[in-house]
Formats: sequence, C-alpha cells, structure tokens
Amino acid sequence: MTKQPVKADVCLFLEGTYPYISGGVSTWTHELIKAQPQFTFYLVCILAPHASTQKRFDIPSNVVGMHNVFLQKLPRLALPATTLIKQQFFTALEVPLLNLQHRATLKELKTILDLVAQFKPYLGEHFLLDSEEAWNMLQRMYLSTMGETSFLHYFWSWRSLLGSFYSVVLADLPAASIYHTFSTGYAGLFLARAYIETGRPCLITEHGIYTNERRIEVAAADWLADIKALNLNIERSRFDRDLKDYWIDSFAGYSKLCYAACAKILTIYEGNKEVQQTDGADPQKMEVIPNGIDEEYYAHIPKIPHAQPIVALIGRVVPIKDVKTFIRAIAILKQRLPSIQAWIIGPTDEDKEYYCECVELVQANHLEETLTFTGKVNLEKYLGQIDVLVLTSISEAQPLVLLEAGAVGIPCVATDVGACREILQGRKDEMPPIGASGSISKLANPESVADHIYELLVNPVLYQACSRNARERVKKYYNKADWQRAYQNVYTSLLKE
Repeated sequence: MTKQPVKADVCLFLEGTYPYISGGVSTWTHELIKAQPQFTFYLVCILAPHASTQKRFDIPSNVVGMHNVFLQKLPRLALPATTLIKQQFFTALEVPLLNLQHRATLKELKTILDLVAQFKPYLGEHFLLDSEEAWNMLQRMYLSTMGETSFLHYFWSWRSLLGSFYSVVLADLPAASIYHTFSTGYAGLFLARAYIETGRPCLITEHGIYTNERRIEVAAADWLADIKALNLNIERSRFDRDLKDYWIDSFAGYSKLCYAACAKILTIYEGNKEVQQTDGADPQKMEVIPNGIDEEYYAHIPKIPHAQPIVALIGRVVPIKDVKTFIRAIAILKQRLPSIQAWIIGPTDEDKEYYCECVELVQANHLEETLTFTGKVNLEKYLGQIDVLVLTSISEAQPLVLLEAGAVGIPCVATDVGACREILQGRKDEMPPIGASGSISKLANPESVADHIYELLVNPVLYQACSRNARERVKKYYNKADWQRAYQNVYTSLLKE
C-alpha cells in the first residue's frame, strides 16, 4: 500500500474504525468497498495517539492506497520561526479559532486553512503547542471564554482539542474525485477541509450520531466536573458554560462544518434525521439508505438442535454496549430458567479494564458455568444455535447483528436506541404492518431485559411469530442488493459533477 496521495474515485475518512477495529461500522465499510468494485478507494485512517495499527480485515483490491493520521501527533522537524512570525500566526488564528466553537462556518475554517498554508513550513509541535506565543493565546482564550473554570483542566482540554485539530489540518490530503466520511468529528473536519481545498463533492453516511456519542462520553468524564459547581454559595446561572460545554461545542462545530460541506447527507435510519437537523444539517440534502445484508445467505443457516436455551449478546466488550446489564440480566434469568446458557460474542481486547470488570461481575454472580466470553469468532457457526439475541447498548445506529439474526429467524431483545425499534417493531411506513420480531427493553435495566427474554423463551406461539416476522422484514426492507444499488447511484451521480 502506498502512503503517498494517489488519485482515487472515492477517499474515505475513517475515524477509529476500519480496518483496525472490529465492529458494525467497520464491517459495513468493508462490505461497501467490496460491493463497489467498479470504483477505487483511498483510506485516510484517523486514530488515537497510540492506537494499534494491526489490521482486522483483508483490504480489498480496489483500495489503491491508505495512510494513518494520528491525532495530537504533530511534526517535530519544522523551520525555526522568529518571535514576530509566531506572533503574526497566533494573532490571526485566535478569532476564527474561537468562532469555530460558537458559530462554525466554512468561511472561518477557510481562513484558518489559508493561514496554515501560509505558515506551514514553521508549524510543528513546539510552535503550535509549546511556544510562548501559543501559551499567550491559551491564556487569552481561557480568560475570554472559561475564566471561572479550573485552569489546569482547561489547559489539558485545550491542548488535546487543539492538538487533534492541528493534526487534521496539517495531514496529507489525497487527491480524489469524491470525499466520503461515516461520522462528523475529526473525520467530518477532514471532509470539510477537503471540500474547501479541492472543491470536489463530499458526502457523509451517519450510522450513530457522533455528537450524541461524544455527549455521553463527556457527561461521564468525572475529571471535567467543574469545582465551581460544588460551591453552593454561588448561583450556577452566573456560569453558563463549563469545560464539558467546551468539549461538546467543539464537536458540534465540526458537525456543522461537515454538514455544510456535504452535497449529500445520508443516514441509515429515519430516526437520525431529526438529530442531524438539530446539529445543522440541511433537510434538502438528507436521504435514508438502510443497511442491507445478504438475506439469502443468512436464511440458509440451519438451526442446530440443542437441549438448553441459549441467549447471546453479539458485540465488542466495551462500555457503550453495556455488557454489564446483560450479565446482570442473565443472573436474574437463571433464577427462573436454571438451564440457561449465555454467550458474549465479540472481541474482548478493545477495553481490557472493562472486560476485566465484566469477568469479575460474572464471578460475583456465580455465572462461570452459565456465561461464556467467546471472543471474536466466525459468527455464522454460532447463529444457528442462538435462541434469543440481546443488545443492551446505550448507543447504536442500525445494528447489522439484528438484521443477520432476523434473517436466520432469531427473535431479539434490544434497548430503544438507534434503529432497534424500527428493526424489531417496524417502520412507520411499513405497509402492511408485519408485526413484532422481538421486544424493546428499558435502558440499563437488567430486570426489563430478563423479563423480555423469559417471555420469548416460554411462549412458543410468540416466539414463532417473532421468528417469522423477523425473516419477512429483513427480506423486504434490508436487502443487500438494494443497498448496493443505492450507493452505486450516489457515487455515479457525484462523479459527474
């Protein structure tokens, strides 16, 4: 694989996913590339500073190049700059940089990109983050926007956010006819940069909404809790913004830039559109293209007889999948169905601390003989044995595993996130209504999850109806051929521009 920019039909901006991370979005990306052999692709992989670059997929032959961009990693070898040069750069940068948070526009980003191009030979880690002039700008930004917050926490937030921003605007931009991203965030920022610098058509396909997922993470970040909020002698209304706002506003600004740059704003299910519009998406650019799977392939997976009921969660063992709620639900279910067996199917190495916590929870509930972590496996070998599939996620988009399970005829229990309700109970435009293919449980509620699993396992009439409905819905609405044709049409139309 060449690391130099080459001309491709489509350049994909991939943040923390393919080809280094397993999961739904990565699998979807792999299938998209394989499904469009008539187009060539270039991959720009945006990664955390110390992320692994061990590939989890075999790269298709129509990928003509790829390179990695590590956030917060900046050039160390740059031309020495005089004090005057550094002062000129930061004086010109400060206002448009602040505006990106509060009223992000492509005009503001273009001003920054033009400035970066003008000073690029000097721009390295020392210049941008460690120089006296960078320190002075940091202090001015702090006093003008967050002067009542912890300076130490602001400093590290500023350094992290700006370091990542700089790494995106300084990275190599490959030549391509179309630029495509699957999230906003830093990938969306890169897409907006590509639009400004090349003028070529851009599009986004959103699975989960990036800003929502970052809001969940930021809300859970204890170190971002401002100490001023604990001072009961001060009215909270005097401090309308805190460090959590600083992080969220940054990502919201990148969303606005990305949406503004796109000729098409695609999503995989109807429920995302309202959130996209709230974040600044133009309704005239929006379109829904549902995920599709090879329904015939999965429909031919045989059911394997077994004596004990088997319940499975398929997904990465990471907090956003809320695996702990699944484990607790199995502990409750075992009291009613002592013979129950449970599998957690998916990689366990992406958050080793969380995985260890899950193992400890299994031991604490005496489930060692009941629940098995299979790791990453050939899923097709397991699907024929699963009686009920469960997703306890606190955030999802349109999970492929629900579609795959549905094609096999496996009823599912899932939380009311992403497209789960549409998949299990039908879309609003479903005519005629097919009927439920599973149940929606309460979020982070083991009792609710256990109740719904139990109901399916002990009610054969309900179980068979859900199994039949699941097959019918996937066949009618989530067919891979329709999905493949839709993206072929999108790419073909944009290549003509």
